[in-house]
Parts: sequence; C-alpha cells; structure tokens
Amino acid sequence: MGILLDDGLVMASDSRTNAGVDHISAFPKMRIWEKPGERLIVLLSAGNLAITQAVAAELEDRIRLSDGKKRRKGSTMETVPGMTAAARLVGEAVRRVHAHDAEALEQHGADFNATFILGGQIKGGPMRLFLIYSAGNYIEAGPLTPFFQIGETKYGKPILDRVITPETPLPEAVKCALVSFDSTMRSNLSVGMPLDVLVAKRDAMATHHRRVIAEDDAYMMDLRAEWGEGVRALFGRLVDPELEG
Repeated sequence: MGILLDDGLVMASDSRTNAGVDHISAFPKMRIWEKPGERLIVLLSAGNLAITQAVAAELEDRIRLSDGKKRRKGSTMETVPGMTAAARLVGEAVRRVHAHDAEALEQHGADFNATFILGGQIKGGPMRLFLIYSAGNYIEAGPLTPFFQIGETKYGKPILDRVITPETPLPEAVKCALVSFDSTMRSNLSVGMPLDVLVAKRDAMATHHRRVIAEDDAYMMDLRAEWGEGVRALFGRLVDPELEG
C-alpha cells in the first residue's frame, strides 16, 4: 500500500508471492531509486511475479543501457524530470512486457496480471502517489483518496478507510498500515511476513525510515495482541440486539 499525507509518504509491502498447503515463496515487492536531496522514487508491485520482475528489469536495463556503450535515448528512473514522467515510464515498461509475454501467457491459460504503486518526490516538484494498472495507464492519489492498495485488499481496507486522512501523522499512518496488514494476514494465506516499510518526509527527497518487519518483531507482536484484545473488548461493550421469539 501507499499512503500520501500532508507530512509525507508511507509505502509498505509484504513479501509473499505464492502460497499453498506445502509451497510458500517470498520475494521483495519494493524497489527504490534514491539520490538524497534530489529524488526518491519507490515502486511497489503485486500480481504475477514473472511479470512484475520483468517490468522492474526493464526499468533497470534502461538505466544500465543509458550508462553503457549501447546508449538508449530517453529518461530513466535516475534522470526522469518529474513523478508524472516516472509513472509514464513504468507504464511504458508494462506495455513492453505485455507486448512480449501476453500472448504466450494466454496460450498457457494465464492472465497478464500486474499492478504497481509508484510514490515519491523529485526536486522541484511535489510529492505524488500513483496507481498503475496492467494496461500501463494510471491514476493519482489526492485529498479524497490519500491511499492506494494492490494485491489482496478487501480485508485490510476498512481500517484505512476509517483512520487515514491527509492530516494523519506519519507514525499513526505506519501503525494503521501494520494493522491493515495484520487483518489481511489473519484472513488470507497469500499475504505474509516479512513486511517492508518505508517512510519519507515531504520535501526531503530521501528515505526517513525503512524497516523490514519479521514474524518475531516485538512491536508487531505487541500491536497484533493489543489490536485483537481491543477489538474483542469493544465488541463486548456493544449493545446486544433484542431477539424476541
């Protein structure tokens, strides 16, 4: 998920990409391009792992080829002039991967399934947050929609809807994000630890805080226990309905 606030940006992802009775895989879903004081761009991914990795490789190859002998014209994540152009760059990479792989995937009965959240700030421009679809098009977060989720969203969205506003402080937003993930992990096997959390302050163009949260993380364990106990206690205080026979 990505959360855009008055104070800055919270980006968080889990690491589980495949789950079953006897097979669980974990891969990072967060990629960062950072030059402190000049730019911070963070990309989160969900969907088919091969597709999301191919899109990331396209973006990295563009940087490598711009620095090497086989120069490629155009901007890269390290040189793009603004966040809208960065979102467009990701969309172009998605379309190139689609052109190369979509037909073969369809022949094997697989959908071209990949979505991305792109957030960050480049010097001279505002901090922004985008949701990029599998067709390469995108929408932008704003005051009425200050957060985006991708992947398994339905279990963790209610707490975000109730708590998050643009005025939410960064620490409270991180806490809300972790509760959202915990709610999802309790109900869906496809989301799991470790969690990757990044916090950036507005106009800093740099990572303020980054933390990988493992299963045995003390804060996460306390948060999970207190949230569960609090929900049960609140539920117990609610007035029972009248059930007349």
